[in-house]
Amino acid sequence: MSTSVLIADDHVVVRRGVRALLEGEPDMTVVGEACDGLEALEQVMHLLPDVLVLDLVLPDISGLAVLKQLRDRHVATRVVVLSVHAGEVYVADALRYGAVAYVVKDASASELIQGVRCAARNQRFLSSPLSEERIEACLDGLASAPDAYESLTSREREVLVLAAEGMTNPDIGARLGISSRTAETHRANLLRKLGLKGQQTLTRFAIRRGLLEL
Repeated sequence: MSTSVLIADDHVVVRRGVRALLEGEPDMTVVGEACDGLEALEQVMHLLPDVLVLDLVLPDISGLAVLKQLRDRHVATRVVVLSVHAGEVYVADALRYGAVAYVVKDASASELIQGVRCAARNQRFLSSPLSEERIEACLDGLASAPDAYESLTSREREVLVLAAEGMTNPDIGARLGISSRTAETHRANLLRKLGLKGQQTLTRFAIRRGLLEL
């Protein structure tokens, strides 16, 4: 029986490459592609593929947000994250939000194929150079600490993304239709809740959470 696969990545070259690779396997069928997070969700709900190959950094909503919504909706589709990020926190976050497999983009073609096959069987797979032991340790650490991002209001999350992009408070206010002072207040509140200080830490946090496109 063929495994149906949906590919979600905002780069056309990546999608075409992954499609060509997977369609070369006799047990896999690519049923669709998505170029952003919202389209990925829509396609999954419409096509109900066995496996979703998902980038973490996507326009509209991040890969982590896609994972969370699929988890909350109890969708049976298994997710393979395909990302440039090999950091343990990125991997642990993805697994915590429901991914079954994690493959870095410089991994071999055979590892991606293996990751899709494992995901279809609901078996965890981590490509090289990821370490199962270190990821488990990171997961244990995340499980013992509350997710501060979940405490942010929807407006604070909007301000977070815009601030991480380097926008000033007046720019953020103009974009969101609020005053510069209100934007400043939201920025201060979200930094306090996240325990961050300064622009660099804010940007790094947004990248790690898949909120900011590189």
